[in-house]
Amino acid sequence: MTAVRIRGIEIYHPELEVGNDYYIDRFSAAGVPVSGLLKALGREKRFVIDNADENTYTMSVEASRKVLEATGQQGSELDLILFASQTPEYLLPSMALKLHHALGGGKQTRCFDVNANCAGMLVAIEQASCLMQGDVRIRKALVVGADHFSVHSPDNPVYHSTFADSAAAVLLVAEEGEGGFIDSVYQTDTHVIDNSLFPGTGLSRIYGEGVSAADIQVQFTPFDDSVCVDSAVDSLRELMERSGVQPSQVGAYLFSQFSIGNNRLVAERLGLDESKIHFVGDKYGYTASNSPILALHDAIKAGRIERGDYLVFWTVGAGWQNVSLLMEY
Repeated sequence: MTAVRIRGIEIYHPELEVGNDYYIDRFSAAGVPVSGLLKALGREKRFVIDNADENTYTMSVEASRKVLEATGQQGSELDLILFASQTPEYLLPSMALKLHHALGGGKQTRCFDVNANCAGMLVAIEQASCLMQGDVRIRKALVVGADHFSVHSPDNPVYHSTFADSAAAVLLVAEEGEGGFIDSVYQTDTHVIDNSLFPGTGLSRIYGEGVSAADIQVQFTPFDDSVCVDSAVDSLRELMERSGVQPSQVGAYLFSQFSIGNNRLVAERLGLDESKIHFVGDKYGYTASNSPILALHDAIKAGRIERGDYLVFWTVGAGWQNVSLLMEY
């Protein structure tokens, strides 16, 4: 039996740390109060890019180099590079190929990108795990997730005040044995399919006459995101029951970092130990496609997770799609 395990995890975020006051003052001047929103979501600060030299590509290279160095691996040893983002710096070539070039990947390394919105990195880890379980030639996989929303949403109060910029890199290894990636559950409901749009005009229209930068930037129509809680509860319950893992056996719950309120609702309805739900949206902001992975990294560094612990992941991507994973660390 092939077990796909997390060998290493590293992150990168820009240096600039911005507190809530900046966003409260900025949007208050425009007549849009955001203090209540930030409090409800659990925001305190976030890291954002403030220069022209950093982007999803540069952040991803930094995170990838860190995880390779930490695990004693070379880029040439990778069998798979999988990149997840909804704000890639380039559509052509793929960001995975850009990383391959930067890291010195091998001639037979498989490279491709995934966009599952804010569920991107969980989907990428699941897809990489499934490929590795089914193909003995894929033994080492680098999964990278990054987003850079601050530049694409300067006038949107929800996105600009709550989202943050970062990259995360995970090295997966396939070994004989048990554990590692165990199972996943998806729930998809597209009744709010157009509530988040980027580019706002659609890609084919960004060069149209009269199209402004504001038209191209993220367009968001508010909706009650607590509807995702129902789906999260259903999918997490199915994930746990199907695997036979009891809540008491779980070392940590690594959920979406968008809303601490939603995480608490999920915990209450499932009877979970809230102390095991690791929340970092207060200090990193909402980092979109990689947010549960930043929570994992932080929990490991804090000594809250040990090898052999069961890890339960859950997040939701715009449109929307809930994704839950169960792994043994």
